[in-house]
Amino acid sequence: MSIYVTLRYPDARAAIAFLTGTLGFTEQQVVASDDGTVEHAELSFGDGVVMVGTRRGAQDPYDTGRAVVYLALDSAAAVDAHHDRAVAAGAEVVQELVDQPYGSREYAVRDPDGNIWSVGSYRPQVKP
Repeated sequence: MSIYVTLRYPDARAAIAFLTGTLGFTEQQVVASDDGTVEHAELSFGDGVVMVGTRRGAQDPYDTGRAVVYLALDSAAAVDAHHDRAVAAGAEVVQELVDQPYGSREYAVRDPDGNIWSVGSYRPQVKP
């Protein structure tokens, strides 16, 4: 079994541009509605996938609020390099690089819709 995050944005195409250009996601699939808005998109990051779509309004039970999403990298050095890329791309940093007491090197940025993307070296594990 796996878990996949789905986020809805007022402007999903702008969100996709931010996620690919600033955070290093890779666009896998984008499906547009008849009106040209993004109905469903899949973006990969390492071996993970986030799904993105366009907000449809209060009547749509799948519209999401703001979220915090965590991206796990392989090392503290990779986190530092990722931070530098995001800053160079103009990302709004909400938490500067920090070494956490649980052993993670982390930082966080806000996307254009207010979601927080936290990036770190800690990898949560499923316990048997």
